[in-house]
Amino acid sequence: MSEEILINVTPRETRAAVVENGVLQEVLIERALRRGYVGNIYKGRVSRVMPGMQAAFVEIGLERAAFLHASDILRSMPPLAGDGQENANPPPAQPIAELVREGQEIVVQVIKDPIGSKGARLTTNLSVPSRYLVLLPLAKAIGVSVRIEDETERLRLKEILQTRALDTGHGYIVRTNAEGQSAEALAEDVAYLARLWQSLQEAMARARAGERVYEDLSLPLRALRDLMRRDVEKVRVDSRETLERMSRFAGQFMPELAERIEHYPGERPIFDLYGVEDEIQRALKKEVPLKSGGYLVVDQTEAMTTIDVNTGAFLGHRNLEETVYRTNLEAAQAAARQLRLRNLGGIIIIDFIDMIDEEHKRQVLRTLEKSMAHDHAKTTVYEMTNLGLVQMTRKRTVESLERQLCEPCPACEGRGSIKTAETVTYEIFREITRAVRQFEAKKLLVLAAPKVVARILDDESAAVAELEEFIGKSIRFQPEEHYAQEQYDVVLL
Repeated sequence: MSEEILINVTPRETRAAVVENGVLQEVLIERALRRGYVGNIYKGRVSRVMPGMQAAFVEIGLERAAFLHASDILRSMPPLAGDGQENANPPPAQPIAELVREGQEIVVQVIKDPIGSKGARLTTNLSVPSRYLVLLPLAKAIGVSVRIEDETERLRLKEILQTRALDTGHGYIVRTNAEGQSAEALAEDVAYLARLWQSLQEAMARARAGERVYEDLSLPLRALRDLMRRDVEKVRVDSRETLERMSRFAGQFMPELAERIEHYPGERPIFDLYGVEDEIQRALKKEVPLKSGGYLVVDQTEAMTTIDVNTGAFLGHRNLEETVYRTNLEAAQAAARQLRLRNLGGIIIIDFIDMIDEEHKRQVLRTLEKSMAHDHAKTTVYEMTNLGLVQMTRKRTVESLERQLCEPCPACEGRGSIKTAETVTYEIFREITRAVRQFEAKKLLVLAAPKVVARILDDESAAVAELEEFIGKSIRFQPEEHYAQEQYDVVLL
């Protein structure tokens, strides 16, 4: 598999794109005025304890108070995420009032950015990532990423950490990037994290409530740390200044891969390579065409994301079951890519076309799971229901691509549809009747969108005449080009 990382840098925005075999798989965006907070560590102050929610609100210097649930407050050694312990039964939650109190200063880390109207989500179980490891300074165990599947390699890595990190007194998670790395490389990371933690402890002691004591790396360096693997052929960046920073970072933490980072000097914008800009635009649309002629419909709501699979123009060559099976197989791969590309998280429901053959159902589910294997976000896929629905979850830490780049339509206020000209016409008639009953006027002027006025004058002229006779006043209609279809004003003259 051929993989490249493209970095586009402009003064106020930086974007990173992951391209596999010439096809865009993932887009990361960071804007100077709205940098994400995930991974940042703050000294906060508890502003409110909510026993009914088993949670507290903590002021950390952001626009909205952040949310800290009782289950995210460290009381003892936590299970290590990524070491196959995610499904272990957690200890029963202690009452929040016994864990924190209003006015208390507390060191917390952001695990989820503010999304919509919700504040950031916090934890007191601090973690600091490096190239190959994640330091858990308040834990004492060592875990290995579940994505390292070879049992011999898992044991080797764990033994190295137990030998090299025994005297630090901290816990570690071995990241996927550590697979195949030498003991020396891991020892360098242990030493780096020890130095970093020492400086963080000093910063925590000095900091006042509401101050940030640790900030995660900028997007270009984060892309190197989190996305750079041995199968990445090149990292291309269109800024020489950013290239220098990335080269210094790579020289310190991944010298064997540093030569793969190169400057892109071309006149053609770097994101025009492989049609990345066009793919981003397509990722903002609801409909996703499939090569077979079928298509997906992706709907993102507050509660969940739904993906509906349709055969469209695909008729197949054999029988209906075979046609449905082939469409669902293609849809499983396309859906996995869209989830990653659009950065959709939370609860996801995929409505595959109904299949009768149980083996076909299993194959579609396997294809979906295999296609999600390259996704760095934690995903869980459940069995297909009798209705052909697949329920799954994908960890969400930042806003989706659509919510980063778009805002609700002012015309429809985010509904996705607007009232018809006919509906607005009858609303205007009701408003006229209401207005003349409340206020004195000799005549009325109605300002509305051209399409609405045209419909009134053409199709509803008889109704207007009846209305004028009923209220005993003349009505004049004036089209306004800048009015949205639902917008109108009734003026008494």
